[in-house]
Amino acid sequence: MSELVNIDKNYSTWLKEIKNKVRTVPQKAAVKVNSEMLNFYWELGADIMEKQATAKWGNGFLSKLNHDLMAEFPDMKGFSKRNLVLIRQWYLFYMKEKPIAQQAVSQLIQVY
Repeated sequence: MSELVNIDKNYSTWLKEIKNKVRTVPQKAAVKVNSEMLNFYWELGADIMEKQATAKWGNGFLSKLNHDLMAEFPDMKGFSKRNLVLIRQWYLFYMKEKPIAQQAVSQLIQVY
């Protein structure tokens, strides 16, 4: 009988550990996904800066990039022209450079 109680006690402890893992694994996965997305956006911001500095595409670069990415990945969010501008500014901000932007009032009025 004491062996059965010991098994039940061990089982109960093990079951608690499993339940805890079931609760924490999705959170860890979400953090990992967010981390990878931030790395992707960081690299995208750097790539945008590099391409804009060297390309001769003119002012339509972000519109073209937006169009091409949306065409390839229609179910993904985050590739609007506005988001691409924000990704670029986020990269610039954390590179300790001042982003070139319009005055705040004109940003509110402008439609992308």
